Amino acid sequence: MKDENLEVNQSIEGNICKFYAKGRVDSNTSDVLQFKLDKAIKEGHINIILNMAQIEYLSSIGIRVILSTYKQAASAGGSFYIESPSEIVRNVMGMVALKQMLLT
Repeated sequence: MKDENLEVNQSIEGNICKFYAKGRVDSNTSDVLQFKLDKAIKEGHINIILNMAQIEYLSSIGIRVILSTYKQAASAGGSFYIESPSEIVRNVMGMVALKQMLLT
């Protein structure tokens, strides 16, 4: 699935469902990311890694998508982590005190 400002690709590596996001996660694109992550959990992929190395912008609605996925995965007995956050993502996560909880 792809929006003009956000591309999200998925791969399965063992029991890990890995997503690679590129672009902006904001009010116009967060539904793309939410759809992909929700679908993975519904399909039984409860151990998820989201690679955010190529994210240029992360808004509060993007944070909400991340927290929602974290809670869903944890409730199902799985895990959710952010891998290789861009500097922007790292800064935003630090501002909202989520760095230690979600960053690998």
